[in-house]
Amino acid sequence: MEPMEKLDRCLAAVRKKTDFVPEVALVLGSGLGDYGNVVDVETVIPYSEIEGFPVSTAPSHAGRFLLGTVAGVKVAVMQGRVHYYEGYPMTDVVLPARLLGRMGAKVLFLTNAAGGINYTMHAGDLMLLRDQITCFVPSPLIGPNPGDLGPRFPDMSRVYDEELAGIIRDTAARCAIPLKEGVYCQLTGPQFESPAEIRMLRVLGADAVGMSTAVEAVAARHMGMRVAGVSCISNLGCGMTNAPLTSEEVGETAARVADRFTRLVTESIRAIGAAL
Repeated sequence: MEPMEKLDRCLAAVRKKTDFVPEVALVLGSGLGDYGNVVDVETVIPYSEIEGFPVSTAPSHAGRFLLGTVAGVKVAVMQGRVHYYEGYPMTDVVLPARLLGRMGAKVLFLTNAAGGINYTMHAGDLMLLRDQITCFVPSPLIGPNPGDLGPRFPDMSRVYDEELAGIIRDTAARCAIPLKEGVYCQLTGPQFESPAEIRMLRVLGADAVGMSTAVEAVAARHMGMRVAGVSCISNLGCGMTNAPLTSEEVGETAARVADRFTRLVTESIRAIGAAL
């Protein structure tokens, strides 16, 4: 099935269940799915009930849409995403982001758990995404380009919206939440990076690394959506400490910062909704 045909079918499947139109779409990364408890939920749609929709197989990813409100703002929340390392084609990996745009969301708020590369980062820090590096993963825009989706050669000079970044920065300051800022790099995974790869990424200017997010941001910008992003630094990159990296560390760090993450995202969504 062609990617655009699959997107159309997914949208039709959602519209059979609800006519809900979100203002903000929020993607919850690894270990951050409990934020769904904050949502005043109107409708729950498991990914498995959407024809052709890729189903998340990653641990801690519930695999469902929550449609409702956060701080009075209409939101579509993804509890779990799919990753390239799960074996899906890149068009499937970004299909959820495109579907959210087709549902009417103007803003895509991306979150993830990431490894810190910059030595000023520490496990438990929250990092505002200011730019990204995607050259290590296939572009989600490879292949035919339907004109109604976006231009053939979209500009990526401002992947992360300056106004939205300012809102998140101001929200963090108002709520006394420490917030780092930096450049995020996406690799394919699923293996964690080697010490040499971490050193390479630091030379390239990356501050954090993960296995998601950047391609979703590209697909959303291609469609004209405004994008914001926050990483939870779950660990320091390989070779920066003597400890081996484990997926369990991601969940432990996410649980530790849950209160700060919840306040930052909720109050940012409130402010973003007021600005729309």
